[in-house]
Amino acid sequence: MTLLSENRRVQADPLWKYSALCEQDARPERLNLIVGVYRNDEGVCPTLRAVTGAERRLLEHPVSKAYVGPSGNQRFVALLAELVVPNADVRARMRGIQAVAGTGALRLLSELLAQDMPDRTVLLGTPAYINHRPILTAAGLQIEEYPLLDAAGHRDVQLDIEAIAQARPGDVVLIQGCCHNPTGTELIPEQWDRLGQALRDHGVIPFFDQAYFGLGNGLDRDLAGMRHVLELVPEAVVSVSASKAWGLYSERAGGAFIVSPDAGVRDDAMTMLETISRAAYSQPSAHGALIVETVLGDPGLRADWRVELDSMRDRLNASRRALVARLEHAHALPADRLAALQAQRGMFLALPCTPEQMAQLRDRHAIHGLPGGRINLAGVPSTRIDDLAAGLTDVLAAG
Repeated sequence: MTLLSENRRVQADPLWKYSALCEQDARPERLNLIVGVYRNDEGVCPTLRAVTGAERRLLEHPVSKAYVGPSGNQRFVALLAELVVPNADVRARMRGIQAVAGTGALRLLSELLAQDMPDRTVLLGTPAYINHRPILTAAGLQIEEYPLLDAAGHRDVQLDIEAIAQARPGDVVLIQGCCHNPTGTELIPEQWDRLGQALRDHGVIPFFDQAYFGLGNGLDRDLAGMRHVLELVPEAVVSVSASKAWGLYSERAGGAFIVSPDAGVRDDAMTMLETISRAAYSQPSAHGALIVETVLGDPGLRADWRVELDSMRDRLNASRRALVARLEHAHALPADRLAALQAQRGMFLALPCTPEQMAQLRDRHAIHGLPGGRINLAGVPSTRIDDLAAGLTDVLAAG
């Protein structure tokens, strides 16, 4: 008898596999554009002023280190819900619990959906976030993939609508709320309206993954699409990450929300979520949620946070514009591909590169991304935009 059977199947997470390759690269000019963490122009993942202010306040007025319970910090949950869904009528249909960041919220909600309907199918648009399939599969959900993009790399909502039309009532479609990872694409208001009507008409439940709000077009514009859909559909589940907008990656704070017009459904869903979290990790940690609660609950800290969040967004958009301008000047890509790159939003940029070209970018230019073409734009200092453009021009010209 051994700990692991002889027929075990072990596969490393690609994200950490390629991160390890980057760490082994001794070239001083290397660029690590793999892991999705915001970095400033000095290459540092900054602690926001508002976060430091909140932590100072917590240090001066310490709170108990007692357990927070399986549903976590409910004031944090309420403030997070009010931030992402200001419509009081929609919030009246919402209940939520604190989760271990967005990933934990995704897992809790996936298990809720699987326990309630074991044969439920989740529609997953591809290319997808690298961890979506493992989370959904681990919870026991069936997955049906469909394409998201047209030939030029633009988001095509008609593909979503066609997939929804083939689904059964009670099935689920996973929707990234903004700044899509890994494609950087987004829907415009008219497309959000069409998507919401299709979900309502076919009885398919939206499963929102809301992680990068504020880093695309601004907080309210980034959240507007999900807010509109939640006004159209009766039921939904929503995962919210506090990692990106507050730079709290290691604190692991987030929220898992359900939306239903039925109070009995809301109560039962809360009990199920608490039971799932109790069995998984008992209850979430307190500190990250306390920071966000303090920031959102104080007008001064909240206003300063919004200023910092806007500056992060502005830097990302400026980097994208600068890179596209250099690629255009070098005639590295056709006009439709350049337009698709310019239209992307958020931390990630989906390059029109093959896995072989991404390997060449790594080997010849010390620029490390993922084989599918995703790079973390926030990892590129403004002084290195020219290097990235030159490397891309080189590998694209080589074919």
